[in-house]
Amino acid sequence: MIPVVEHVKQFLRIDGSEDDMLLTSLIAAAKEYVKNATGLTVDEENELQILAVTMLVTHWYENREPLGQANMLEFSLNSIFLQLSYCYPPPPDPVDI
Repeated sequence: MIPVVEHVKQFLRIDGSEDDMLLTSLIAAAKEYVKNATGLTVDEENELQILAVTMLVTHWYENREPLGQANMLEFSLNSIFLQLSYCYPPPPDPVDI
C-alpha cells in the first residue's frame, strides 16, 4: 500500500512536493474527522477509510474559499461513515477492559 499522502497526490494529480505540508495537514484533519464521525482510528489498510480521507482532503484542497458546494460530498461521506460504523465496531473503551 502506498503512503496516504502519495495516494492523495495521485488522486489530485499533483506532481512535486510544494503542497506536501498542506496535504499532510489536511490528511491529519481528515483522519480526525473520520474518527470523530465513526469512532474508528483510520487504518491505512482499509480502502473504505482511505477513500473517506481522500474525499475529504480533495474537497478541502479544491474548495479553499469559505463557501462552497458540499452537498454531494456530504451524501457520499455519510454513506461511507454509516458503512464503517456498522461494519467495523470501534475498539472497546479502556475503562471496560
